[in-house]
Amino acid sequence: MNALASVDALMQALRDEGYLPDRRLATAVFLALKLQRPLLLEGEPGVGKTALAQALARALQRVLIRLQCYDGMEQREALYEWNYAAQLLHLRAAEAQGRAADMGAAEREVYQDRYLIPRPLLQALRAPAPGAVLLIDEVDRADEPFEAFLLEYLGEYQVSIPEIGTVQAAVTPVTILTSNRTRDLHDAVKRRCLYHWLDYPERERELAIVRAQVPGASDALAQQVALFVSRLRSQPFVDAFQRAPGIAESVEWAKALVALDTLVVDPEVVSDTAGILFKQREDVAALTAALASELLQPEPEAS
Repeated sequence: MNALASVDALMQALRDEGYLPDRRLATAVFLALKLQRPLLLEGEPGVGKTALAQALARALQRVLIRLQCYDGMEQREALYEWNYAAQLLHLRAAEAQGRAADMGAAEREVYQDRYLIPRPLLQALRAPAPGAVLLIDEVDRADEPFEAFLLEYLGEYQVSIPEIGTVQAAVTPVTILTSNRTRDLHDAVKRRCLYHWLDYPERERELAIVRAQVPGASDALAQQVALFVSRLRSQPFVDAFQRAPGIAESVEWAKALVALDTLVVDPEVVSDTAGILFKQREDVAALTAALASELLQPEPEAS
């Protein structure tokens, strides 16, 4: 199947890789591919932003290159570094061979491609056909100077290396940026990207994800997981927690329940496994037996 033939074809290709997008998300990805534009995905942690890039790389049969951003990241960690040890050996060898009079030429020789250590951006630009999927993950963790550094790549799919010149993409990389919105990104970054806000899934879609990712779960157990997590994220329950569980936590919880041979989820099971749904001590404590019992109430029968 040609994943680029239509939005429906792309949705099916991603489903085949275990990722179940809704149509709005699939449309955003399809347009990013067709228009060859970076796609900025914002949303709460755990809603499937990183997993989308991974599934897309598999669907397109492209290599996935990941740039994990963090506070204080430097350009050299994203673009390239020089192999200083090899350069120094080259200069010493030139000196030992009596080329001291021509050390200027020897110094120019060390700024060749063979002494260049490519990092994710350069790797993505140089990836051979069919190209790469570049995931710039959690870009909001980097600082504003790093955002400014990204603009040339995002706008023109090229980077400038002072000693070599401009490096342009051999094959345009599919570029996915993710942000948990810990801070607002600069407008210049957003203008160069297509944008999609990735929200928590509706219960039926989350149920489908749990069924696909945890085939060992019974239908009744999958239904309970999807209903319980959906209620956790709804008012007024979500106000009791610092952060609601994401899709990743739903899937991990379902796997844990299967491993425990759970047939029916009860408050005791919820208490025993709360550390899978939540990663903060306060949130685990907030999930009391009384609250769990309320969240586990079956839905009223349709009249």
